[in-house]
Amino acid sequence: MDGIINVYKEAGFTSHDVVAKLRGILRQKKIGHTGTLDPAATGVLPVCLGKATKVCELLTDKDKSYRAVCKLGVETDTQDMTGTILKEYDVIGISEQNIRECVEKFVGDIKQIPPMYSALKVNGKKLYELAREGKVIERKPRDINISKIDIIDIDLDNKTFTMDVTCSKGTYIRTLCHDIGKELGIGAAMENLVRTRVSVFEIKDALTLSDIEFLSKEKPEKFMEKVYSVDSLFDYSKLSVSGDGIRYLQNGNTLREKDFKENAGNISEDEKVLIYDENNNFRAIYQKKGKEFKVFRMF
Repeated sequence: MDGIINVYKEAGFTSHDVVAKLRGILRQKKIGHTGTLDPAATGVLPVCLGKATKVCELLTDKDKSYRAVCKLGVETDTQDMTGTILKEYDVIGISEQNIRECVEKFVGDIKQIPPMYSALKVNGKKLYELAREGKVIERKPRDINISKIDIIDIDLDNKTFTMDVTCSKGTYIRTLCHDIGKELGIGAAMENLVRTRVSVFEIKDALTLSDIEFLSKEKPEKFMEKVYSVDSLFDYSKLSVSGDGIRYLQNGNTLREKDFKENAGNISEDEKVLIYDENNNFRAIYQKKGKEFKVFRMF
């Protein structure tokens, strides 16, 4: 089976757990996920099957959306409420306006220091492994982009606020909550996180593991309707090969404008295009370089 499933990751599962369970359910070895979610987090986890595993990296690069509940007045070692509380603050005097104005400062291109409790590697060792040993090492700030933050709810009685965040890859929502608390001067930690979207995959369409198990066994045709084809992920122009282009494509060779059925003259420099064979089967992503098209990813 080749394609992508929009999985709803439930709380308590690691992303690796989801892949392992799907291997058993679908009886398929070649499966990979497209970006880790913390065990306590829930929501969209696109999982690639078969040849679609070649796009795992490309999907990881796509922007994502989250709904997060932020707890005010507390700092933890993990920057979320699953960790050990390091410090507590009084939140009296903080208003809704203070929170809204503070959050706005984090929209746009910003720098973020990755948390110690993360899967990033330093000298071959994951940061969370070092953190569990009680070690804290210096981490370089990384450039990220937060394109949008919408405040959904502010509950000062319970010292929480809820926000929808759309951001680039590499953004840690835990760290965003922590940094907002730091900017407010009262501390904050993430209380709950739901990933609501990854690229074209939305939470309203996501399937739980039990959904997948039922559909794949009892209603296989309906299940296949839920498996996204690789080419459906990309909003690129489409070209089909003809003539000598068929042989060139089979070998992953360079293609030229004359090798396509359609007019390829309007494709811009460096533009990526979806390439189909003579039977209209998706085969590759190519990229225009000068007057030629070079293979970017073969499928």
